[in-house]
Amino acid sequence: MPITTDVVIIGAGPAGLFQVFELGLLDIHVHVVDSLPQVGGQCGELYPEKPIYDIPAYPVIGAQELIDRLMDQIAPFDPQFHLAQAVTDLQRKEDGRFALTTSSGTEFDTATIIIAAGLGAFQPRKVKAPGAADFNDRNIHYRITQAEALAGKDIIILGGGDSALDWTLELHDTAKSLTLVHRRTDYRAQPASVKKMKALVAQGKLRELQGNVKQVLAENGVYRGLCIVDADGNTHEIESDEVYVFWGLSPNLGPVAEWGLNIEKRQISVDTEQFQTNESGIFAVGDINTYPGKKKLILSGFHEAALAAFGVQKHLDPEKRVFLQYTTTSPIMHKRLGVESLRKKK
Repeated sequence: MPITTDVVIIGAGPAGLFQVFELGLLDIHVHVVDSLPQVGGQCGELYPEKPIYDIPAYPVIGAQELIDRLMDQIAPFDPQFHLAQAVTDLQRKEDGRFALTTSSGTEFDTATIIIAAGLGAFQPRKVKAPGAADFNDRNIHYRITQAEALAGKDIIILGGGDSALDWTLELHDTAKSLTLVHRRTDYRAQPASVKKMKALVAQGKLRELQGNVKQVLAENGVYRGLCIVDADGNTHEIESDEVYVFWGLSPNLGPVAEWGLNIEKRQISVDTEQFQTNESGIFAVGDINTYPGKKKLILSGFHEAALAAFGVQKHLDPEKRVFLQYTTTSPIMHKRLGVESLRKKK
């Protein structure tokens, strides 16, 4: 029999996990589906040790630590997770609810759906230069999981976005040498990060190079480094122990693209009142949505989740009056959070 529920959240990244919390505050319990075998989305899968600097109240927090704390925060609401399974089919029923099926055969009968799938079924963009295939996931990596293990090593970082710059700034003191390679002079990272990187280059603490990977250098089957060709056609052989590639992700919306949603450049269009799509009862939060002024920040996903929760509540019970209650003072919120007894003791 299908699992009957009010909400199915597709995606267990930061936005999806915080969505659980915001719905829980409204006494709406959820089921969460994710194609990965663990929660965390991109943060857990690709950047578990990436430092994040723009989460309120945390001057710096690791990506995996953020996921761990979100899991602690939603524990009072006992969400049901269905991991390592992707959504394969979605149909609207005659009564307006949705029939949703996953790749594992799990079936849901749900009143609403919240898509928090980040960039969809994502894969890191890989190095395809000659020789790369022999060293992918050996000396050429697409995530950093043990930063401390890089101490004393010669490292190349490829990329020009926030992840590449964040790790460059984080590792320049740890590594024996560090070379940042980006295909052009303009960076997509935060200007402050670029400024810090340029200052370190000027101080001789790391090397910056514009160019593309021409080939992977190897000798007798042993990785040696990369050959980079710059805009003038000059080649640079850079020896290294490890390469870390942060070229972003290749997004694939998968079956979501077939659900009749308005999609703009592989992102789902939503309103900014409740982050609902053009299909009533289907909402989208986080990196997968788009609207005028959209900024792809975890912080933005948290804001969207809060408003989407009220949108879901209104969809479930259009006649019910909604009163905004504060977690600091509301006895109802304290009870839902499981802190009522603590408050009474005080």
